[in-house]
Amino acid sequence: MQHKYPPVPTILVTGSNGQVGFELRRSLAPLGRVVALDRAGCDLANPDALRQAVRDVRPDIIVNPAAYTAVDKAETEAEVAFAINGVAPGILAEEARAVGGLLVHYSTDYVYAGTGDSPYVETDAVSPLSVYGKSKFAGEQAIAEAGAQAIVLRTCWVAGAHGGNFAKTMLKLGRERESLRVIADQFGAPTTASLIADVTAHIVDRHWLHGDREAFPVGTYHLAASGETSWHGYATEVLRYAAAKGVALKVDPEAIEAIPATAYPLPAPRPANSRLNTSKLRSTFDIHLPDWQQGMHHLLDQVLS
Repeated sequence: MQHKYPPVPTILVTGSNGQVGFELRRSLAPLGRVVALDRAGCDLANPDALRQAVRDVRPDIIVNPAAYTAVDKAETEAEVAFAINGVAPGILAEEARAVGGLLVHYSTDYVYAGTGDSPYVETDAVSPLSVYGKSKFAGEQAIAEAGAQAIVLRTCWVAGAHGGNFAKTMLKLGRERESLRVIADQFGAPTTASLIADVTAHIVDRHWLHGDREAFPVGTYHLAASGETSWHGYATEVLRYAAAKGVALKVDPEAIEAIPATAYPLPAPRPANSRLNTSKLRSTFDIHLPDWQQGMHHLLDQVLS
């Protein structure tokens, strides 16, 4: 008896040169025909060009890691931040709905005010403090209004082997400076781009093979590595691991000075609490999320190799 499987899907990935986009090109490749577009091929700030780019590809699934992520710059560039983070996701959702496809979109812990010390669940009140956070929540709302089948993954403290991020910055500074001061009163879970991409591939595969796609559990989910730390704890772990791997550091990892966020003012306010409860994601899609240290060590192995 022969089993009939659906044909492989065409998957459109935006922001293909970003941290998550780069990893998605790898994780989604076994699942179908991946069309990965960078900013030149898919400009989220240009609604007409964006629609045309999607229609040229005719994807079954759209995965949208592209975003305006310059958090501080967004405070003075609100218009472009809202165009890319707020308007464009709604356009992608409309195009996905038109072809009966799925949209996978990424949001952020910045949609929350960051109060308290309990991990946020998906139903907690949204109250972004920054233009960036407000623009990302606007994108979530635009997707909901479009009525498409969509998975929105809120994540936090993203770092990848490809692209710039906190871990790489700490490595650079640890080699160059004899002292470091890092914020110790903001908490979250460093989450690698590769973990985000692998979880996305798992969800996309489940959706494509689902017997009744209309019954697929779309909605908003939190995606972050397990465990938690502060930026200070994160920096300490990065430099400890680098030192153990033989990297010559000028600063002693144990001597990194812990400072309050008030000692390092920035244009955009950050959530003090970026903890995300991932129970919904783990139970719905039968996913194990490893400890943040495991992912960070793997990332550092790639960077240091």
